[in-house]
Amino acid sequence: MFADLALSRRLESAEGFACREFAEARRRLFPESGAEWIECGGAYAVFDTVDSPVTQTFGLGLYEALSGETLDRIERFFHERGAPAVHEVSPLAGVGALDLLCARGYRPVEISSVMYRSVEMPAVPERWGVAVRVIREDEARLWGEVSARGWAHDHPELFGVLREFGALVTARPNSPCFLAKADGEPGAAGALSIYKGVALFAGAATVPELRRRGLQAALLEERMRYACEHRCDLAMMVAEAGSSSQRNAERQGFRVAYTRIKWRLS
Repeated sequence: MFADLALSRRLESAEGFACREFAEARRRLFPESGAEWIECGGAYAVFDTVDSPVTQTFGLGLYEALSGETLDRIERFFHERGAPAVHEVSPLAGVGALDLLCARGYRPVEISSVMYRSVEMPAVPERWGVAVRVIREDEARLWGEVSARGWAHDHPELFGVLREFGALVTARPNSPCFLAKADGEPGAAGALSIYKGVALFAGAATVPELRRRGLQAALLEERMRYACEHRCDLAMMVAEAGSSSQRNAERQGFRVAYTRIKWRLS
C-alpha cells in the first residue's frame, strides 16, 4: 500500500463515516441537539453541537477540486447552526485547495499524523491476568466510565463531557467497543469503527492506577484480531504529530501516511 490519493480517500472516508455515525447517535439520544450531517463535494460535513470536536468536515478536496461554491454551502451549513467552519484537510487535496482556504481567511489550528498499516491476525497472546473482549449492551455505561476516567486524568473538569462522549460511542452501530481488565478489574477502554474494509482504531484510554500493565497492547491486539475476522485489510489511527501516541502506534507497525492540517475560518 502506498501513501497516495487512493489511500487518503479510504482513510478520510472511514473517519468521516465514524463521525457521521457519532452525530446520528447524538440525534437519537438527544433529539434537541440538532446533530446533522451533509455530503458536499464528496466530503462529509458533520454538526455534532457547536463545541464538539466532531463538528467539522472530512475528505474536502479529495473527490473533486475544491471550489468556492462547495465552501459556500458547507460554511452555510455550519453557520446556520452557530458553529465555526472547520475542515480536516489531507495534503493530497492539493495546493489549490489549501490556497483557496487561505484566500478565504482560514487559519491552521491543529496538526495530526494519519497512520496506517495492513490488518494481520496477531499471534496468540500470553497475557498474565489481562483479558479483553467486546462489551455487552448492558456494559455501555461501564465502558463510558472507564474511558472517561482514563482520558480525564489530567483534566478532571472534563469528566462529565467525556462520559457523555462514551455513551455516544457505544451507541454507534458500526463501532464495537472493547474493555480490558487486569486481574478482573476494568482498566482500559478502546473502540473500533469499520467502514469498507478500513478499521479505525480510536478512543483507547487506561485508568491511571492500572497503567503499565499491558492493557493498551492487549486492546490493540484484540481489536486487530476483530478487524481481521471481519475482513478488514487496512488499519487506521490518528494522533497528534510527533506525540507519544504516534510513537506507540509506530511501535505497533503503523506508518505515517501523511500529516494533516485542521483549518478554521477566522
